[in-house]
Amino acid sequence: MEFPTIHTNILDGVLAVPAVLILTQCFKLFPIPRQYFPTIASILGFLISILISHRGDLWAGVFMGAFYGSAAIGTYSSLKTAWCAYKQKKAKKRKKPRLQID
Repeated sequence: MEFPTIHTNILDGVLAVPAVLILTQCFKLFPIPRQYFPTIASILGFLISILISHRGDLWAGVFMGAFYGSAAIGTYSSLKTAWCAYKQKKAKKRKKPRLQID
């Protein structure tokens, strides 16, 4: 068995991953349970990779599609975690009791 030759360029990371992120966010307009969104992102990553980025080489498309979906899931997760931590820190500062000097 010979490993596939995978040609990647900057457009893969700059266009494919944000496209998966945006399309996954568009699916949130529909009443789909939240636990299915990572699966939707993975499927979109596979579709973009197999049908657009690596047409003609199925194994390269499957390999890179896993990266597209995983990168989109990880990016969304890290942004959401950072945003929630920021909001908690800001809320904690507001609730902090002030020192009263009598």
